[in-house]
Amino acid sequence: MEMVGNREFSDYRDLSDDECHALIKSAKASLGDDLVILGHHYQRADVYQHADLKGDSLKLSRLASQADSEHIIFCGVHFMAEVADIMSKSSQKALLPDLAAGCSMADMANLSKVSRAWNELKSVLGSEMSVTPITYINSAADLKAFCGEHGGIVCTSSNASQIVSWGLTQQDKILFFPDQHLGRWSGHQLGLMNDSDMKVWDPDLWMGGLSEEEIKSAKILLWKGHCSVHQMFQPSHIARFRDQHPDGYVISHPECRFEVCDQSDFVGSTEYIVETIAAAQPNTHWLVGTELNLVNRIAEEFRPQGKLVEFMSPLVCMCSTMNRIDPQHLAWQLDNLLEGTVVNQICVPDSEKDMARLSLERMLSIS
Repeated sequence: MEMVGNREFSDYRDLSDDECHALIKSAKASLGDDLVILGHHYQRADVYQHADLKGDSLKLSRLASQADSEHIIFCGVHFMAEVADIMSKSSQKALLPDLAAGCSMADMANLSKVSRAWNELKSVLGSEMSVTPITYINSAADLKAFCGEHGGIVCTSSNASQIVSWGLTQQDKILFFPDQHLGRWSGHQLGLMNDSDMKVWDPDLWMGGLSEEEIKSAKILLWKGHCSVHQMFQPSHIARFRDQHPDGYVISHPECRFEVCDQSDFVGSTEYIVETIAAAQPNTHWLVGTELNLVNRIAEEFRPQGKLVEFMSPLVCMCSTMNRIDPQHLAWQLDNLLEGTVVNQICVPDSEKDMARLSLERMLSIS
C-alpha cells in the first residue's frame, strides 16, 4: 500500500503518460537542486527519460554517496533505494516511487537463512572458520550489514570477479549470495573449476545439501538463487543467432547461466553492455542477453549507426518489479514533495546502517 501524503495516488492512477510527464517536468523545475533522480538502466523508457543520473548498480552507488540534494528519488527497486539511504548523509532522504518495486532474486536470500547457513558452516569448519561472506548488491540491507559485521563485502556485476579475488585473499573460502550464476562466472574468470572448486548451497537443505568433504574442499559456496529474467536465456538462443548471423556478436550479463556466458563473445554489467555496443564499429549485429527495457533502448539509440541490436530470448522477458515504477507514481511522489510531504521514504534501521555502509565502502575502495 502506498504511503498517504497530501495527495492520494488514486488521483494519479488514471492520468495519461503525457499528463504525468508535464507534471514531472514542472515539479523538477520547481524543486531544483533540492532533488536528484537516479535511474537504473533497466528502468522503463517513460521513466528513464526523467532521471538526472543514470547507470548500473555500481555507478549509482557512487553517485548516491556523492549526491548533495536533500531528496534522492531512486527509479529502480527497493534494495537500490536502501543503498541510497545507507550511502547518503543523515540530512538527505531516499525515496522510492512505488514500494512494490522489489527484486525476486534479493528475496531468495534473507538474514535468517544466511545466519543458519553461517552456523552450519561453523559446525563443519570450526568456530574460527575462514570464510568471507559476499553479497551481491541485489540484496536487503540486513545482509549487507551481515557482511560488514563478518569481514565481508558487497559486489556488483561490474566488479564481482575483482571482489571475489579480494575475498579469497582475506579467507580460504567464500559464501556468495544470492546469485549463483554471478558467483560461478566470477570464479570461472579466476580459473576456478565449476565442479571441484564451486558448490551450490541450497538454503532449504541441511548443510546446503552438501557433504562435509564438499564443504571443506570448495573455494566458493554458491547460494541457490537466480534472476528470473536472465535465467530464461538459453544456449539454443545463441546457436540460432550464430546460424543466422555468423558475423554477429553476443553479449550477456553475468547473471545469465554459465553456459550462456561461456558461449558469449562479451560478458559484463549493464554499463559494460552499453559501452561495448557504443564503441563497436557501425553496421554490426548484436544479440544481447539482459533485460528488455535496456535492450530496446540501446537498439533505438544505435540504429542510426547501422547497429542491429536483438533481444536474446524469443519470449518477452522484462523485470516486472522494476517496471512498477511508472510516470504516474513518479508524478504523485513529486507533487507531494512540492507540498512539503515526503511519501515512500526508505529508511534503513540505524542498527543495520553502519555495518551495511562498511561493506559498501569496502567495495568502493577496492573497485
